[in-house]
Amino acid sequence: MSAPLQLLAYLLAGLGGGLLALRSGIPAAPLAGALLGAAVVSLSGRLELAQWPLGTRTALEIGIGTVIGTSLTGTALAELRQLWKPALVITVTLVVTGLLVGLLCSRLLGMDPLVALLGAAPGGISGMSLVGAEFGVGAAVASLHAVRLITVLLVLPLTVRLLLGSTPPPAA
Repeated sequence: MSAPLQLLAYLLAGLGGGLLALRSGIPAAPLAGALLGAAVVSLSGRLELAQWPLGTRTALEIGIGTVIGTSLTGTALAELRQLWKPALVITVTLVVTGLLVGLLCSRLLGMDPLVALLGAAPGGISGMSLVGAEFGVGAAVASLHAVRLITVLLVLPLTVRLLLGSTPPPAA
């Protein structure tokens, strides 16, 4: 199969996975679904490893940065003025915990230290996968974050409901 057709197959698998996951209603479902859809095709061994055109990753990183940047509004900044202390405590705690967990996984489970540290780092799947890709371990980091993200998205809403008795507002 030609390289363009292989890329099309990966894109269709990602699109199908993303659209299927979208129906689940969990946050970030399209991203996780696309990752899983493309991964299934890749892991099947029926296609060669995808060779994306030069600049594709850069364009996607710019797109992701733009999407994240547009969510930072004046309202978010005003809220941060009120929440800077908890934000600082949470950030420092998560970074330190991520480093400790990464080092423990590396030493106790024999993981590659780079994969363990980036895989245990706090952050979103897309951002951390891109950081991992810069170091040549993007797929492993994406896998760890996908497991974490899917687990958190499935367990946390139920836990919040059980602990606080609250339900999320209806979807718009």
